[in-house]
Amino acid sequence: MQRILARAAAGLIMATLAAPSLMAQDQSTNRVAAKTDWSVFVEDDPTECWSVSAPKKTVNTRDGRVVAVKRSDILLFVFFRPGADVKGQVTFTGGYPFAPNSTVNLDISGSQFALFTDGEWAWPASASEDTKIITAMKRGAEATLTGRSSRGTKTEDTFSLLGFTAAVEDAEKRCGG
Repeated sequence: MQRILARAAAGLIMATLAAPSLMAQDQSTNRVAAKTDWSVFVEDDPTECWSVSAPKKTVNTRDGRVVAVKRSDILLFVFFRPGADVKGQVTFTGGYPFAPNSTVNLDISGSQFALFTDGEWAWPASASEDTKIITAMKRGAEATLTGRSSRGTKTEDTFSLLGFTAAVEDAEKRCGG
């Protein structure tokens, strides 16, 4: 799992710094901690720290019926980039291109958040939304993200939040927080 998380994280870093088509980059092997269901990674030059997890459950449906679909890595991240003044950016990759102009719904113990999509990636609209989501994740037991692919498939990915608080606080501390 570390390899999957690292490869996707490297792509995410580039996705947030460059055009989405430039995601093929070297993978990070700098996992510095594991906190139950979450891992912590650190990169230098530029300094970046993140906590990341893969879903515990994934359900794909089309026209109300469960279907098998091919998806790449499905990951939920929280990033810290001191050089870019990023202090806890929530990011999700669904492993497929999201439907154009769609949003991903994030449900954390009944608290609902909308994430805006671009290609295979989704983010909250603002830093204040990131803060609200992180607070909810620290209090919650699981996070469920529901999206729609460009082919019309509805996806529902459920992430455990066991270890989230320790992982996100570790990543923040490692990046000078």
